[in-house]
Amino acid sequence: MSQTKSLKIRVTLFFILVGMVLAMVAVVTDHWAVLSPHMEQHNTTCEAAHFGLWRICTARIAVDARRDRSCKHLTLSGEKNCSYFRHFNPGESSEIFEFTTQKEYSISAAAIAIFCLGFIIVGTICALLSFGKKRDYLLRPASMFYAFAGLCILVSVEVMRQSVMRMIASTDTVWIEYFYSWSFACACAAFILLFLGGVALLLFSLPRMPQNPWESCMDAEPEH
Repeated sequence: MSQTKSLKIRVTLFFILVGMVLAMVAVVTDHWAVLSPHMEQHNTTCEAAHFGLWRICTARIAVDARRDRSCKHLTLSGEKNCSYFRHFNPGESSEIFEFTTQKEYSISAAAIAIFCLGFIIVGTICALLSFGKKRDYLLRPASMFYAFAGLCILVSVEVMRQSVMRMIASTDTVWIEYFYSWSFACACAAFILLFLGGVALLLFSLPRMPQNPWESCMDAEPEH
């Protein structure tokens, strides 16, 4: 493998590593979306909630000094009441996720995120083994696993977005306002880095195409 191609592969693997970290951060944190109910004119507190793939946290925030009387863009600091979703802990009560459809959204997003982590682990094993002598071919399956991981995190993002839309549109929930938080941004960035990084790694790891009729793909790559 030429030095130029080796440098390109190492740079691509670095960006993929950043995408892996962002994907893991997004999966384990619960700041995908922040929800808040409609605030009356004289309310001095806002009961906001933020949730991720595994649990939801609610917090009361004082907003008497704010002019717009809104919970939007508030940091959920202070005492929180966090609970895992009822379909993961049947003994716990959950007032927000009571609908079967909402439960299916949450289970689907979490399961797809687990598939994403599985693809990342297998791809990383292939990438590490490729550093051995004459094992460059393992970069190609590694690139495919990273691209699949990026697609999985994208599907998980879309499922969570549909979940938020359903909660906002439902008349049986108190949530009116919402915005996507930093965990959601981490997941979107992870998709870009993993998918594009996987495609780039595949292209860089392929052997040079023959330039002469008497060459084959095996001897088209010059030895260095």
